[in-house]
Amino acid sequence: MTAERKPVEERKTLRILAVASGKGGVGKSTLSANLAVALHRLGIKVGLVDADIYGPSQAKLMASEDQKPVARDKKLVPVTGPIGIPMLSMAHLVEPGKALAWRGPMAGNALSQLIDAEWGDAELLVVDMPPGTGDIQLSMVQKHKPAGAVIVSTPQDLALIDATRAVSLFAQAGVPMVGLVENMAGYACPHCGEISDPFGHGGAESAAGDLSMPFLGRIPLAIDIRRQSDAGDPPAAGEGIHADAFRAIAQKVADWLKSA
Repeated sequence: MTAERKPVEERKTLRILAVASGKGGVGKSTLSANLAVALHRLGIKVGLVDADIYGPSQAKLMASEDQKPVARDKKLVPVTGPIGIPMLSMAHLVEPGKALAWRGPMAGNALSQLIDAEWGDAELLVVDMPPGTGDIQLSMVQKHKPAGAVIVSTPQDLALIDATRAVSLFAQAGVPMVGLVENMAGYACPHCGEISDPFGHGGAESAAGDLSMPFLGRIPLAIDIRRQSDAGDPPAAGEGIHADAFRAIAQKVADWLKSA
């Protein structure tokens, strides 16, 4: 009774960072996973949500496929992969390879349960958004109000058109733009070292200028990134030029969050 009572610390507000593309196939999930890892290595207490209800991939990217979350006080408790980042994905809740034939409201409710989980002392939630600009995406940004959005695109014109649609979606919802990332930007031949640009070069940086938003950087088209991603070993967790590329983008995102 006479022991000194320590003041209860106020819980930090959990901020949401949405990573979106407007279309699939541009490496958004790989960018989301590595961005979360790089932010984690910068000292930010980060969680990761795989918001792609129909095509979840973060469990494989983060080597947590064999884990199942539990419920506490009607909230899911995230699983933790080898890197130490708490995360949730529908891949943790359904049988591997099973198709989810859900209509929009069911998918939206499932996404809310993932985001409204018990995230402990996490201060930032990286949300790997589903591709497209439909009802689920709009409901998510309106209900959960992300602090900012990172848009991912390849350099080609077709991907940039869809990236512009994603920017428009967040603008309509009043979500600030953190910036644009150009993925699959240049391929270095492993034999001769020559750089080629199968998807073009500089298109995303040019589009960022046209949209008056920051350009965050480029991630190359590299076999090592693909191999490590398939193995659940995000390149951002290690060292080297690919880890440096993700780290540079994460630093810009961290600086933006500090100033926002």
